[in-house]
Amino acid sequence: MWSADIYGLPTDRVAIVSWILAAFASANFGRPMAAQWQMLKDWSIFAGLLFAYEYSRGLADQLGRSVDFTIARGIDRVLFFGVNPNVWLQQHLNVSNKLAWYEYPLAVTYMTHFIVPIAAAVMLWIKNRERWVQYMRRFTILMLSGVATYVVFPVAPPWLAAREGYTEPLQRITARGWSKMGLHTVSKVFERGTAITNPVAAMPSLHAAFALFVVVFFWNQMPKWFRGIALILPASMALCLVYFGEHYVSDVLAGWLYVALAMWLAKKWEARTRSPQRTSA
Repeated sequence: MWSADIYGLPTDRVAIVSWILAAFASANFGRPMAAQWQMLKDWSIFAGLLFAYEYSRGLADQLGRSVDFTIARGIDRVLFFGVNPNVWLQQHLNVSNKLAWYEYPLAVTYMTHFIVPIAAAVMLWIKNRERWVQYMRRFTILMLSGVATYVVFPVAPPWLAAREGYTEPLQRITARGWSKMGLHTVSKVFERGTAITNPVAAMPSLHAAFALFVVVFFWNQMPKWFRGIALILPASMALCLVYFGEHYVSDVLAGWLYVALAMWLAKKWEARTRSPQRTSA
C-alpha cells in the first residue's frame, strides 16, 4: 500500500519538474518529434531556473560575499517601533510543545510554494501556450532577479540570526505541523534541503513573491467576487513566513516589490516587441 510516510511527498521543486517532464513525455508518445522537442525545450527552461535558485549559495560563496545578519532585522525594528515581529508573533501565538490549530493550515500554506507556481505553469502550457510564455517571462524575471540578489547580498533568515545570537531567541517551527500530521518525510525535506539549498536566500522572500505573483497574473481573469478570496494565499503566506521564523517582514515586502518589478518589466518588453498588426487590432 502506498504511504506518504514511506515514499514521501513531491515537495522538491526540481523533482516535481522532473515528474512533469516524464508525464508529458508519456502523454506526447506517438506525436511528432517537433512536439516532443518543444516540450523538452519549454520545461528545461523551468528546470534550469529552479536549479539556479536551489544552488545560488555556491556562487555567493565563490564570490566571497559575507552573510548579513542585521540589515533586515533592523528594518523590521524600524517598521514596528523597536519590536521584532518574528519574536512577537511566536510569543503571542503561544509557541510551545503543543501545536495550535492554526499551525496546520499555515504549514499547508507554506508548502503551496513548491506546488502552486508549477501547477499554474502546467495548466497554462496545456491550455494556452501564449499565456504560458507570458507567465514564464514574468516568472523568469522574478526568479533571476531574486537569485541575483541572493548572490550579491546574502541575508540570514530570522531563525539563523537567532541561532547566531543576532536577535532574541526564536524557534524555526516550519516543519513540525507536518510531523504532527504523521507526514514525517515532508518535515525531513527541510532537513535534507539545508545541505543543498541556499539557507541565506532571505531577501527577497520568493515564497512571498510566488504566492502573490500567481494571484496577480490571473487577477484579470478572476471573477470579482473571488479576488478577495485569492488574496488569502499571499496574506497567509506572509503570516506563516514571519511566524515560522523563515523571513522578516522586510523580506516579504521586498518579495512583493520584486513581483511588481517583474510584471512591469515584462509588460514593457511585450509592448516594445508587439507587432504593428496586433497593436492595431
